[in-house]
Amino acid sequence: MPKFLLTRWHGLHIVWALALILLLSLGLAYFHWELGLAAVILCGVLVYYTIQAEKAFRHDLNEYISTLSHRVKRAGNEVVNELPLGILLYNEDRTIEWSNPYIAVMADRDSLIGQPMDEIFPALKGKKEQIFEVQIGLKVYQVYARYEERLMYFRDVSEYHLLSKSYEEEKTVLGIVMMDNLDEVTQGMDDQSRNLMMSKVTSQIAEWALQYEIFLKRIASDKYLLVLDQHTLKELEQTKFELLDEIRELTADHKLPLTISMGFAGGSTNLIELGQLMQTSLDMALGRGGDQVAVKMGQRLSFYGGRSNAVEKRTRVRARVISHALRDLIKESEKVIITGHKNPDMDVIGAAVGMLKAVHLSGKEGYIVLEGVNPSIKRLLDLLSEDERIGLSFISPEEALTLVNPRTLVAVLDTHKASMLKEPRILQNTHRIVIVDHHRRGEDFIGDAILVYMEPYASSTCELVTELLQYFHDPMEISPLEATALLAGIVVDTKSFSLQTGARTFEAASYLRRNGADSALVRKLLKEDLTDYMKKAEIIKNAEIINDHIAIAVSEPGSKVPQLTIAQVADTLLNMNEILASFVISERPDGFIGISARSTGQINVQVIMEQLGGGGHLTNAATQLDGTLAEANRKLREVLNQMEEEEGLFE
Repeated sequence: MPKFLLTRWHGLHIVWALALILLLSLGLAYFHWELGLAAVILCGVLVYYTIQAEKAFRHDLNEYISTLSHRVKRAGNEVVNELPLGILLYNEDRTIEWSNPYIAVMADRDSLIGQPMDEIFPALKGKKEQIFEVQIGLKVYQVYARYEERLMYFRDVSEYHLLSKSYEEEKTVLGIVMMDNLDEVTQGMDDQSRNLMMSKVTSQIAEWALQYEIFLKRIASDKYLLVLDQHTLKELEQTKFELLDEIRELTADHKLPLTISMGFAGGSTNLIELGQLMQTSLDMALGRGGDQVAVKMGQRLSFYGGRSNAVEKRTRVRARVISHALRDLIKESEKVIITGHKNPDMDVIGAAVGMLKAVHLSGKEGYIVLEGVNPSIKRLLDLLSEDERIGLSFISPEEALTLVNPRTLVAVLDTHKASMLKEPRILQNTHRIVIVDHHRRGEDFIGDAILVYMEPYASSTCELVTELLQYFHDPMEISPLEATALLAGIVVDTKSFSLQTGARTFEAASYLRRNGADSALVRKLLKEDLTDYMKKAEIIKNAEIINDHIAIAVSEPGSKVPQLTIAQVADTLLNMNEILASFVISERPDGFIGISARSTGQINVQVIMEQLGGGGHLTNAATQLDGTLAEANRKLREVLNQMEEEEGLFE
């Protein structure tokens, strides 16, 4: 407030003071008229001066208020028209009614009044948030929306956005590269050939790191440490990590091509945490068969590569070490609960019988969790029930839950995902967990297992259990019934030794045959009914060929087909001429939509099924979905089209 307003003294009190002075002057004139007249004259002068002072005050006050109003109005105009803040008003039809000049500059137009807001600024269409960011042209704006008043404010945050993006891109990422089958490739090589091959591979890796400005440090004969940023990692993801193919092609002239696996971790500022996540990512890539990359970025886990089958290990050292460790764990446990995935197949039952044999040899109680009998295992279970000791070992998931305690060992067979178990709560009551599986490792892994034997190269879990039994006890004798159950599991998973079969598969089968496994009985167990065959034919007739080499068959709506039949149809379609991959979609008796996928190895069906929530092998995978057959078919085709656009379906 101006100083003159503080020094003025005006109001009714002045009027009353002047009236009092006039009365006193008149009283004085009554006693002494000369003095009274002088006092009245002075009072009149005072009244005149006061009136003039009041007029001057009011004039100055009005002038000040006028000046202040002008300044406020000018400041308001500057806020609306000149400050870097956009203001936009629109009506119920989302038509622009008014905007300040800043909005016109944003839209690069002279006049916006009467224009549809969603056409001028398409990025605003469908927005419901109170505060959000949109990109208009080359700039990013933060928008404050007041929908009740149909008013929006725009603030340019492009520099902040660029700074934030730069900060995210410059975050540290740790990676590790490992030659995952170096021992198998170099076995039998002389030193000169080995050194020459290693020199080529090392040079290729070094050139790749130099090309993308990655810090590379060799930490072992077959391992390299990588330090990079998130921007470089995005570039590598866009190229699908072509180094995998380059290394494989570089050593293609060898009996076995050398393959590498990588693990990357980012999204954290804690280097210790990054190091742990990096090792976990590498373990994930190796657990899925190698020749691929696992990237752990915050909550996101992505996989790249995996186009080749896992290389079969020629040495059985690991099998012997795992067998001895398993023997010690069984002896230290009170009892053993053996469980597998839902809807058990012959591989689960055969492996469970083999594991039960190991438990009995250790003098411990063993139980096999069985949720129910399905057509795929009914004949085998009828055969096993003839053996009283094996037949009495089958218990329900509810019974298993009551038997488990901290001293119980739980053996999980043919899966490594808790969600695949009929009763996952079994794992919560004990930390003594063993996993034996031949599937490629997925994200949903039982993390607190104390012993893990996962070999993606193996044909089946029965093959792995057979190898463990050979080193479990000396001498080791198994009954013909147990050997037949194990052989049946191998035959089913290899499609009678035609798929996913290596030298060790035949060695395991030979061992079982020497112990009395009846191959004729196995064939009898695998025979199917004519009714089932007709059901498969009904689905096959709906098959459609896409991309010249992919068969997709969808069953009739309302037809309930068991998962086993769905898988068998996929196997049958793969036997057709020029078919390299098959997908069968059908509604299952439990209400889910089942998809079974098979391939000859030129397309990774595991990756496809993982994008639909499932998993499996490179040549054998499956998933289950909610919804309808049409929705499942659409989702599958979308994934196939996406893969075809990004990197091609076939090698």
